[in-house]
Amino acid sequence: MTELKETVALMESDDYRDRFKAEYWQTKMRFDALRKTVVKLDAGTLELNTDIRLLREQLSAMESYLYILEVRAEVEKIEL
Repeated sequence: MTELKETVALMESDDYRDRFKAEYWQTKMRFDALRKTVVKLDAGTLELNTDIRLLREQLSAMESYLYILEVRAEVEKIEL
């Protein structure tokens, strides 16, 4: 999946596995976008009026959350 709108059907599913997949993919897409932003800020090719430390903390928290979802998917045999 590459766009948030692709996850809508999964989010509306009655099957928790589908909703789980949607949650994972939505988080992954947001993580990837934030990571690109942080890379650009670190490279000096983007300027934002924000504290880069906060963005790095958010990125770290999202990475931890993705890891937890990936482990859970493995345990529950949910193919991402």
